[in-house]
Amino acid sequence: MILLEEVQFWYWFIAAVIFVVIEIFAPGAVFIWLGFGATIVGGVKFFQPDLSLEYQLLIFAIMSLVSAFGWRAYRRKSPAPASDQPTLNRRGAQYVGRTFTLSEPIVNGQGKIKIDDTIWKIEGEDLEAGIRIAVIGVDGTVLRVGPADT
Repeated sequence: MILLEEVQFWYWFIAAVIFVVIEIFAPGAVFIWLGFGATIVGGVKFFQPDLSLEYQLLIFAIMSLVSAFGWRAYRRKSPAPASDQPTLNRRGAQYVGRTFTLSEPIVNGQGKIKIDDTIWKIEGEDLEAGIRIAVIGVDGTVLRVGPADT
């Protein structure tokens, strides 16, 4: 059985790895900061082997909070740059503004259209097959369409 007075520096490094692994599977950025705090305590404990458990826990708590709030402050001052591909993971949004030819008519405001290798549900005013349509919006997996200005 491990006594709390005998906490070794490598216990903190193992805890840091565990926190990082949990972070991989858990949404949000919480455990990464606990992992950072555990890494700092492991380093301090390596250079100060006689450091008491109370001070280890105090350093862990302080460094975890400082790293979390420090990162938050940094991201407020320096937000992430805008993506050069803002619709990368929003496939339907990639089609907004594009025009296509209806292969099947839109009946009662609903229809289908094949775009590339996917069949999309579409909504819009009733139109006959062969008409050019423009995608004007997306609602989940349904494309909103209207007649294209030709």
